[in-house]
Amino acid sequence: MTMLIRIFAVVLLTALAFPLAAPPATAQQAAATEEAAPDYAAWEKVARRAEGVLGAGRASDAALSELRQELVDWRTRLLNAQGTNAARIKTLREQIAALGAAPAEGETEPDEIAKRRAELNKQLADLQAPGLQAVEAHSRADGLIREIDSVIRERQTSKLLELGPTPLNPVNWAAGAEALRETGTAMFRELAEAWATPSRRAGFREDLPVTILFLGMAAVLLARGPRWVVLLSERLILGRLNRGGVVFSSLVSLGQIVVPTVGLVLLVAALASTGLGGERLAQLLTVLPVLGLSFFTARWLGSRVFAAHSVSRKLFDLPPERMAEARFHATGMGLVIALAGLLGLMGEVGSFADEAKVVLGFPLVVAGGLLLIRMGQILHAQSRVASEGDQQRPYRNRLIGLFGRAAVGFGVTGPVLGAIGYKEAADFFIYPPILTLGLLGLLMVVQRFVGDLYDLISGRDTGEGAADALLPVLIGLMLAVMALPVLALIWGARVADLTEIWARFTAGFTLGATRISPADFLTFAIVFTLGYALTRLVQGTLRTTVLPKTRIDPGGQTAIISGLGYVGIFLAALIAITTAGIDLSSLAIVAGALSVGIGFGLRTIVENFVSGIILLIERPISQGDWIEVGGVQGIVQDISVRSTRIQTFDRTDVIVPNADLVAGQVTNWTRQNLTGRVILTVGVAYGTDTRKVERILREIGESHPLVMIKPPPSVVFQGFGADALEFELRVILRDINYGLSVRTELNHEIARRFAEEGIEIPFAQRDIWLRNPEALRTAGSPVTAPAIPPAQSSPPPPRQQDDPQPEPRDDLGGEPDDADGDASR
Repeated sequence: MTMLIRIFAVVLLTALAFPLAAPPATAQQAAATEEAAPDYAAWEKVARRAEGVLGAGRASDAALSELRQELVDWRTRLLNAQGTNAARIKTLREQIAALGAAPAEGETEPDEIAKRRAELNKQLADLQAPGLQAVEAHSRADGLIREIDSVIRERQTSKLLELGPTPLNPVNWAAGAEALRETGTAMFRELAEAWATPSRRAGFREDLPVTILFLGMAAVLLARGPRWVVLLSERLILGRLNRGGVVFSSLVSLGQIVVPTVGLVLLVAALASTGLGGERLAQLLTVLPVLGLSFFTARWLGSRVFAAHSVSRKLFDLPPERMAEARFHATGMGLVIALAGLLGLMGEVGSFADEAKVVLGFPLVVAGGLLLIRMGQILHAQSRVASEGDQQRPYRNRLIGLFGRAAVGFGVTGPVLGAIGYKEAADFFIYPPILTLGLLGLLMVVQRFVGDLYDLISGRDTGEGAADALLPVLIGLMLAVMALPVLALIWGARVADLTEIWARFTAGFTLGATRISPADFLTFAIVFTLGYALTRLVQGTLRTTVLPKTRIDPGGQTAIISGLGYVGIFLAALIAITTAGIDLSSLAIVAGALSVGIGFGLRTIVENFVSGIILLIERPISQGDWIEVGGVQGIVQDISVRSTRIQTFDRTDVIVPNADLVAGQVTNWTRQNLTGRVILTVGVAYGTDTRKVERILREIGESHPLVMIKPPPSVVFQGFGADALEFELRVILRDINYGLSVRTELNHEIARRFAEEGIEIPFAQRDIWLRNPEALRTAGSPVTAPAIPPAQSSPPPPRQQDDPQPEPRDDLGGEPDDADGDASR
């Protein structure tokens, strides 16, 4: 019950002191050389005393906690002492390594080297002795601390399962009534004794105006303060129906906790100013503001979580009567927690018997159980309503339903155990679940406030999905992680348990022969981030300032920038590992075996990675090249580590693994230069002067500005087709990227010149021979067989020499400037 009384103060102190529970490992190691060596004689006495206490098993929990704290202090000093002479030891090891490997068995080395090696080894052993002694003592202290923790946990478990008197036995009722009567009598006796003292009466009369003033202020703040805060909050919302009004209203609503708590503080100050209270009353008054804080916080949480009207995003979507009932139950839970804390303090002050504690605490257990059952039913109803109306957040709805069913289970189990006589188990099944629901409600309210604040800063409008941005979700996740220590305290963990976990976390873990701590990870992250940022800065400078002023083509510039990025990231990781002091030499064998396994498992990825590096070094293709691979043509847009992105002429992206580009056949139309050949096929009618056609085609080719003169255009008389004389015009373009445009312009020019010269481009012709013309005559359709004119053709010209120009490429099936997808260069 003491934990319930002090839970709010402990949570705040733990949150503030938690990061300071153990200093960073790097700071410990840096200060180790400056601190004096531990007094091992004194440590031996402390260790023997702790072993004796654990062996006897008669020490109380408080005594064990004090002894544990003393051992924790010693463990910290011993951990710091493990780094003694670290710098000197490192130097000696380097000196010994410089002498070379020690001779094998049966071999010898020069006397001078052997003598020097022996001296260095002796110095190394002497310097390592304090550190080894500290390691041994640290292990002993750590083991004793674990033993004490084990004893305390065993006692907590046995106490939880301890069967005591039942509150249903009428015999025990008198003990509860007697305990209350004795407490009231003792407090009245202390008050009467104080009033009987003349000096105290005089002081009371003298301070009476101050007492009345404090009582009046306390009465106003307690009676009217919360209502004033609610009115002010509603006025802010009505005056500013936006995120600003919602945020300010949420902040003002905290006055529902602060104002009445201040009223309680004034009430305590007024009663204390009378000077008539005794020791018992003083102890009760001291804890009264904390108990009131629990009640006011629960009432505020109920009003925020189950708000009847809210401009901000609603946390629960229930009918108004259910929302009002939930607010009532939340306030009732706060009252139960406050009364339980007050009863626990009265039991400690008045030394209540076990029967009295059971009888007086059982009504609160029953009330808490009923409140949990009703709240659990409301949560379960919310999960059903949300599941039917909100299909986008099923996980949240399942969690709400799970918490609701758990609350009902705890609410039923707690009173049953209390009725049997398991008082501690009953308290465990009632009060921690209530505090857990309160903590979850607080997280939900804070998460909603973070979403409203984010929307206010970002200028977003009020909306149901406004708090679903990434940043508020990440902040909510961080708040949930920060709430885990508080949740552990609620469910019975000790502050010492949390500090022990934090100490082990900051101490790090051993990897090979190296101890890696969170400080090492932080150092690695900072150095690597700086190296990565510097690499990106250099890349940006080269990309925008240096490389554009050189004659390197765009593909080469991209290769240089990418290669610099790989080298920079590798160096950043290497420097970060070295700076953090992480020695991975002892893991070389494990890393080698792991690399083999990864190589077999990720063979394709590794192959593509190596192929990407080869592409950047050899540069068979570059960014902006027009390539054809695997039947796909397009412009290379990006060459990454694993794959290359090609944009086809219909503006679709094709991702090609780098291994296919290295191992397969790739056609690069624009690698060395932009020149390329275009072939146009032309057919003319039989009887046309072929020499004239050849001359016209050559003139057309030579007249185009993009056609190169060297080598000159050539005309090839391919042969005699079924319907036409077939010619080819072959030209070399200065820029093959304009191949389709040139083809179109040349075709237009050919059509124009042929029309001017009277050259006919024939249609396909077919001769039809009728095998049964008699059948057509009988049908009444005279048929006259057409006369077949004799073929007219000029004498065949002399055989033309083959085109002497090089033909490294076939005709292009598609150019980058086609109508659906011009290639931009």
